[in-house]
Amino acid sequence: MPKAYVFTRYGGPETEALIEVDRPRPGPGEVLVAVRAAGVNPVDWKQRTGFRRPGEDGEQTFPAVLGNEVAGVVEETGEGVTGFAPGDEVFGTAVAGGYAEYALLAAGITAHKPAGLSFTDAAALPVAAATAYDGVRQLGLPAGATLLITGAGGGVGVAATQIARAEDLRVIGVASESKKDSVEALGAVHVPSGPGWAERARAAAPDGVDAVYDLVGGEVLTEAADLLTDRARLITAGATEDAVRALGGARVVRARTAAVLDAVADLVVRGELDPLVTRTYPLEQAGAALREVENGHAHGKVVIEVGADA
Repeated sequence: MPKAYVFTRYGGPETEALIEVDRPRPGPGEVLVAVRAAGVNPVDWKQRTGFRRPGEDGEQTFPAVLGNEVAGVVEETGEGVTGFAPGDEVFGTAVAGGYAEYALLAAGITAHKPAGLSFTDAAALPVAAATAYDGVRQLGLPAGATLLITGAGGGVGVAATQIARAEDLRVIGVASESKKDSVEALGAVHVPSGPGWAERARAAAPDGVDAVYDLVGGEVLTEAADLLTDRARLITAGATEDAVRALGGARVVRARTAAVLDAVADLVVRGELDPLVTRTYPLEQAGAALREVENGHAHGKVVIEVGADA
């Protein structure tokens, strides 16, 4: 039987386990893929604690497979699926978990993997890079504008910085001191996070900040809002809709389309976006991969490699 890394109830890391599961069967509008790589994101451990994205409802069925983004090879297609066939190399968002040897993807938000894109890099795109792309597009800033990104050293922040720089935006990246070199290597002005970060950001942008892309939430989001004269230019993927609306901003509006996946993959192939996969783990060490992200120690993107040709 195929293996999958799951959580057996809501809670902490103690709920996780690598187990054998039945091979999934694709339903209408779904494709079954043999997983070659699975991206690791903060939302993965948050879902283990019971977190739900806006609009999600219904009870979780346990054991639940962890993970949200996958790259692999199509094994089967469900009823009504067109444009995909067994053997196709694809990437997308998992329907019900991606830390596994097999995963189901929704065909409508699954894209063909370009030949010039590795499975490992492709698995880093559906959540982090696509969220970054959607946010930068949502802001619609003109060339030369200054964008401040909080949490710039994480997966979404790394991608957002590069996408913004490709559009000739000036980027100020707020991240820990340990991530200074990586943030600056992407072409951003680094501002150390922690107490007093907002004053340091003002000093780094004496002419002001045109927009904020928040990936942290909480007090950081509140302080970031005070840097703007136009709160409509405040967006977040790190706080709830209610929290950001109270400050005059908005959540990142996710397109969740294959077209966005095609766009970010094209940026990678063209050399304008590096997913910055800095650490990979085998499926047997999925717990260690998730701990690195959950503990905030990841520099760039962490990916679980499942197939030998990832």
